[in-house]
Amino acid sequence: MATTNTAMKLSSLLVPSKATQVEFPGFPGFVIDISFLTREALVKIRKDSTKQSFKNRQQTDEVDDQVFLQLYVKAAVKGWKGLKLSYLEQLAPIETAGNPDDELAYDEDNALALMKSSASFDAFISEKVTDLANFAKTSTSK
Repeated sequence: MATTNTAMKLSSLLVPSKATQVEFPGFPGFVIDISFLTREALVKIRKDSTKQSFKNRQQTDEVDDQVFLQLYVKAAVKGWKGLKLSYLEQLAPIETAGNPDDELAYDEDNALALMKSSASFDAFISEKVTDLANFAKTSTSK
């Protein structure tokens, strides 16, 4: 039977974010560093990408999709390794003149461009960063 610690507070156990690595399915060695996005983090991203405007003398809030995606990628994708040009060709329309085994280095601009141009990468990241099970076995926090 488990014991209950009445002095323990959930707020003292919560961490603002938690990171892990996931391998993109079908692309051996393409490993992405992702960060779990809490509900609070998602709300903040949405708030930070919302602009207010007036239509017919009434204030409306509109989410700027470009700003939202930029903030989302910055919060969710922390790095990657192993993104070969041959893999990239399967994710987004590109022109390559290099060796198919050459790798595209991670930077925030590359991550944003890939999210914008690849529905499968976008869907994979969105699924992984909100599924707590992906982060349950790791103790890395940022």
